[in-house]
Amino acid sequence: MIRLQAVRKTYGRVTALDGLELDVRESEFFCLLGPSGAGKTTTLKTVAGLEQPDAGTVELDGRDMRGVEPYDRGVAMCFESYALYPHKSAYDNLASPLRSPRHRLPAAQARERIGEIAELLGISALLDRPVGRLSNGQRQRVALGRVLVRPARAFLLDEPLSHLDAKLRQQMRAELKAIGAVRRTTTLYVTHDSVEALALGDRIGVIRDGRIVQTGTREEIWYRPCDTEVARAFGRPRINLLPGTVAPDGGFRSADGKVELPIGAEASPGTVYVTEVLGRSVEVTVRLGEQHVSLVAPRGDAAGLRPDDPVRLSVRPENLLLFEADRPERPGRRIGQ
Repeated sequence: MIRLQAVRKTYGRVTALDGLELDVRESEFFCLLGPSGAGKTTTLKTVAGLEQPDAGTVELDGRDMRGVEPYDRGVAMCFESYALYPHKSAYDNLASPLRSPRHRLPAAQARERIGEIAELLGISALLDRPVGRLSNGQRQRVALGRVLVRPARAFLLDEPLSHLDAKLRQQMRAELKAIGAVRRTTTLYVTHDSVEALALGDRIGVIRDGRIVQTGTREEIWYRPCDTEVARAFGRPRINLLPGTVAPDGGFRSADGKVELPIGAEASPGTVYVTEVLGRSVEVTVRLGEQHVSLVAPRGDAAGLRPDDPVRLSVRPENLLLFEADRPERPGRRIGQ
């Protein structure tokens, strides 16, 4: 459905996209994950036709979009900056796509459609309010609704949930996934939140410095990160990275010799550095020699732990990844494989 090949985009001396390759399948909910400045928004704008690539091609349904105006691409984009009409009501903002020549609906059908989307987004009671009197979170929901209300071959969503509170954000993730499934509409969703990417994406593309460094399902990205940077992007606590060597028996020994992780046995003893309660679990940071290792334990098992308490850790081989220290870009592999 959406294909970018060798796309390059520069702004003066800044390279936003550097030979980017991306394939999003028809009806797929694809999450593009990366930090600020990685090129996520530029990718969306390039697909939408709001930015023209300096090199490379953009295809929608196999058709080269070179020279095709944004209005004729059949995509709907939600901007992180809302891009609403500030002098109009929430209702009129939602109705604006349905009043255009291409997507015009009879007034009764438009009201019904707007009502469905407003209820979905929890803004039914706000429809008569001017956008200028809405909170940031409410404006963001109106901006998202304006995209969802119109028919489109693809939705391009630029961090549409970033200003919502945690509870509503979780609810909206489920609703967005359902909308894509019901309409069978391709969705390219940009986020810097790994939890969001894992929750929403049929597949995830990790972007860094204007390039896609890895694409895969949530399981492939989680269990087989291509490098240490991708591994760091997922999970809480963050993955523990310890420099060292693999022993002939398959165990691990740290570079300073103070940490040993025999496979299937207890590790060298450590001491509790700090604990943090996370609902029904506890994040425990353990001091092993000069290294700190973080893990999550059931609250009942870790409730009595205090700083400097002695502990011993066991290691499961399936939870270990091995990266070559001098080639951190080399795909991680499981110890024992």
